[in-house]
Amino acid sequence: MSLIKIIDFKSLGDERGDLVSLEGNKDIPFDIKRVYYIFGTESSVSRGFHAHKNLQQVAICVKGSCKIILDDGNIREDVILNSPFKGLYINSMKWREMHDFSEDCVLMVLASSFYDEADYIRDYQEFIKIASYDS
Repeated sequence: MSLIKIIDFKSLGDERGDLVSLEGNKDIPFDIKRVYYIFGTESSVSRGFHAHKNLQQVAICVKGSCKIILDDGNIREDVILNSPFKGLYINSMKWREMHDFSEDCVLMVLASSFYDEADYIRDYQEFIKIASYDS
C-alpha cells in the first residue's frame, strides 16, 4: 500500500490566468486550522525530520518543486511536488522529510490543528518505536 496520496485540484481560471480554491472538508479532507508556507530554502537544505501523532496535512508546491519523503516505519516513499494543482495528503504518524528545493520553491501546508509542540515526534528512533507499537 502506497504512502503517497495525491489530491488533484481543479483550476477555476480562464484566459486571465489560473485560480485554485480550496475548502476544508471538501477539497481538503479535514477542517483547515492552520496554513503555513516555506520559501527561500537553499537546495542543499533539508527540512522536516519529524512526525505528528494526530495532525493531518496537505502539502502543495504552489511554485517550483521539492521532494518529500514519507515513512510509516515500514515503508519509505518519495514524491516530487511541482504543481499547484496537486496536494500531498499526509496523515498522522508519518515521518516526513523535505529535500531538493528549487530556487523558486514555495511550499504551502494546510494543517488540521493549531500548532502544538506536544504533537511532534522529532526523534526517528522514538517514531519507529511508537509506529511499531501502533501497528
